[in-house]
Amino acid sequence: MTIPEPAADPEAAAQAPAAPPHWRSFRTLPRAHGEPLIRFRIRSQPADFVVDEILAFGPDGDGEHQLLKVRKTNANTDWVARRLASLAGVPHKAVGYAGLKDRYAVTTQWFSVHLGKRAEPDWGLLGTDGIEVLESHAHKRKLRRGVLAGNAFQLVLRDVGGDVESLAARVDAIAQQGVPNYFGPQRFGRDEGNLVRADALFRGAPAEDDRGRRADRHLRGLYISAARSQLFNEVLAARVERGDWHAALPGERLQLRGSHSHFLAETVDPRIRERVASGDAQPTGPLFGAGEPLTAGEVAALEAAVAAPFAQWQQGLAAAGLKQERRPLVLYPEALRLDRRGGEELGIAFTLPAGSYATALLRELGDWE
Repeated sequence: MTIPEPAADPEAAAQAPAAPPHWRSFRTLPRAHGEPLIRFRIRSQPADFVVDEILAFGPDGDGEHQLLKVRKTNANTDWVARRLASLAGVPHKAVGYAGLKDRYAVTTQWFSVHLGKRAEPDWGLLGTDGIEVLESHAHKRKLRRGVLAGNAFQLVLRDVGGDVESLAARVDAIAQQGVPNYFGPQRFGRDEGNLVRADALFRGAPAEDDRGRRADRHLRGLYISAARSQLFNEVLAARVERGDWHAALPGERLQLRGSHSHFLAETVDPRIRERVASGDAQPTGPLFGAGEPLTAGEVAALEAAVAAPFAQWQQGLAAAGLKQERRPLVLYPEALRLDRRGGEELGIAFTLPAGSYATALLRELGDWE
């Protein structure tokens, strides 16, 4: 979704404090399962980080769009979309994809290309660009962002040191209890530059890219989304420190697992506690925007207190047209398994729901480079 630039308020900008609010870096966020057990290296080579995208539906079998299953190596999603458009002879906007995938990795994801009456090109010509089209199906609609069931990860951890013998118990605990559903560091840009630029934008300054040039609508949207994500991380970090990140509090907004439906639990009775303990209903944190908070009581007070130093960010998110939304505090990995390969190398595989980050899980195991 492209987000418009909030209207600048010169008076507010003149009164804004000189320093931005203090935020927690990803590496300093509190962990839920104890201190790091190991240290390791990730992404020593692209094949060490393999991600397979799982669509929420199958191809239609007919239509003016072509639904492509693409394996890319050491390439970012938008660049692949542009190469597909160029080969097909269509505008960039004629290409759709459901989510962004890491560049320094081997990732499989789906793209749609609106060919209309054009003949399908020879996708094999993209092989020299590290792009391999594995499947091609006729489809009726453009692929939209977010229509994912999840992503399957297969990672290799190298130069592993530390308490490897305790890893199996830690992995079992994570499989049972989940991990804090933090937004990962890639959300915030190099040296958290997206947050710095979002803060400047909210103060009324023109949005700029990392080279000092005026940012386009897409980049402004990234900056604003990063600020929103950071506020969620701040609230979740406070809940982790309190020890109630996976428990229901009075006034909690609970989301049904596997759906986007949620409901307000103004009081917490044994039935609510049982549903939360089973994972059927999950506590959520705020994705700030315009409108009244979706929580009440203790939870509303806690979230307001954590977000208070970021009042200007909250105003900027509302001005950008975003609405109050919720995101689960707990991330439950599926099919989590550890592969002891011997020496200083480990394999780990798991599946995560759409919108979650592998780094949120890895940080509960150890620190990496």
